[in-house]
Amino acid sequence: MEDSDDDEVYLETASDEEELGFSSASMPKLQFRNVKSKCRWDEEMGMAEVIEKSGKMWVTTGIVRGGKTYSSIEETLYLMELGALDLFDNSDRSISLIEMYEKVAGGKSGCCWELFEVYRHLKSLGYIIRRHDVAWSLKSVRSSHNPIALEATEESSQLEEMGSKVELCINKLFGELKISDVKPDFDIYLPNSRFRKSSPGDPNFLLYLSRSNPPSRAEIEALERQCDGIPLKICLVTEGRVSFFSFDKVELPVLP
Repeated sequence: MEDSDDDEVYLETASDEEELGFSSASMPKLQFRNVKSKCRWDEEMGMAEVIEKSGKMWVTTGIVRGGKTYSSIEETLYLMELGALDLFDNSDRSISLIEMYEKVAGGKSGCCWELFEVYRHLKSLGYIIRRHDVAWSLKSVRSSHNPIALEATEESSQLEEMGSKVELCINKLFGELKISDVKPDFDIYLPNSRFRKSSPGDPNFLLYLSRSNPPSRAEIEALERQCDGIPLKICLVTEGRVSFFSFDKVELPVLP
């Protein structure tokens, strides 16, 4: 099924009053809104299905599959903190912030409290963030390939197969992800008013939350092998403070 182009539609129709932007990296203040987005939490997927959309945030938030939009646990909780989203379960019972905090603190749905703090920090500064290697839509997978080549049946079949693999990746990522896996956590894009989920381009850098302080050489080398030339940044969270750093290779002079 073809993905809907929700990211572009909502950029055109949303009012300026709904734009979410913050100058401080601290916890965003709850904002009371007359109109909120509505989502339904899927415990098995570890994601929320968006039932009703309101505001511009969906231009850079959520993934689109089969015409539906889903938000990860960190995206969902962040929007709940802003007062921009109401969350319900399958019985239409309202899910509270406390319940979602407990899920994140318990390492549910491929997230942990430190990862959420990193997400919140960067999102409040205007960065565009997605889970590493998770396409926003299958259109974004298609747009990364030569459109002329797609005219060939063989190439089209290969792309369809790739789309199926992306779907499988989504289910595995949000349902079974182990936080201890040594792989980048987020793909990070700089603030960009022209951003489109359907053609996001390469991220500006990849981000990995170090589970040790400092990260081991083996960790760094394993991560760099997965970056394909995209810059890698390491982050640490210490008592709520988020720090970022990167490593450069330096050749020391040979002493006589």
